[in-house]
Amino acid sequence: MTTITIPADVSAGRNRGSLLAHSAYFTLQSIRALWRQPLYVAVMLVQPMVWLLLFGQLFKRIVELPGFGGVNYIDFLVPGVVAMNALFIGAWSGTGFIEMMDRGIMDRVLVTPVRRGAIIIGSLSYNMLSLLVQGIIVFVVGRLSGATYPGGLPGIATSLLAAMLLTAGFCSMSNALALLLRTNEALIGLSQFLTLPLMFLSTAIMAQEAAPEWIQTASAYNPVNWAVVAARESLAASPDWGTVWANLGGLAAVALVLGYLGTRAFGSYQRSL
Repeated sequence: MTTITIPADVSAGRNRGSLLAHSAYFTLQSIRALWRQPLYVAVMLVQPMVWLLLFGQLFKRIVELPGFGGVNYIDFLVPGVVAMNALFIGAWSGTGFIEMMDRGIMDRVLVTPVRRGAIIIGSLSYNMLSLLVQGIIVFVVGRLSGATYPGGLPGIATSLLAAMLLTAGFCSMSNALALLLRTNEALIGLSQFLTLPLMFLSTAIMAQEAAPEWIQTASAYNPVNWAVVAARESLAASPDWGTVWANLGGLAAVALVLGYLGTRAFGSYQRSL
């Protein structure tokens, strides 16, 4: 989580500034915080490494089921692991807001002219940068484990973009829930209730054709699946870029809507004080 300090001219009310200026300030703070806490990235990598290395070996013969097309399971799994990691990073983001509330930092920030959207953007920047670093490491470990990426660097970059958009959406949702719920127990419980079904109602670890029909239907409306589909398609030897851009567009729309709702949640928080 990032520690927010407020510039003296802003806290004194002398510089109301623009959303862009305040966002740039909080983004820079996010970069500095991530640079000071490399252990955070390493700890958060434990879960995706378990998925990639353990699941990749345990279920490698699952590709013999109809729907996988005989692909190497590691090839199939890597984009799913990146998307699942994006989902969980975003869903846990609100714990940082709760820590700020418990320490009284949030109340001090909200009485300044700092733009509310900039606070959300600072949180998004921190989590998206973390996801970017972890995603690159997952791709490297996947390659060392035998994965191939016919789509090359453009495919990898597009996969990471899809994951970052997914993180942005769920980070905003988690921050909004934190402002409304105010306790880690409630936030974690609700986040688990939302994220686990979304993960299993996607093609992150299972081919769509091998799933029951109702799951296939549900996955079409699942943002997690949009990220997985965009990533897998962009990593293919001959990508269908129409499908890729359609899914990226959906992820961007969800991120914008949830970002707006996350910003509006500050009003509910302040009115309840």
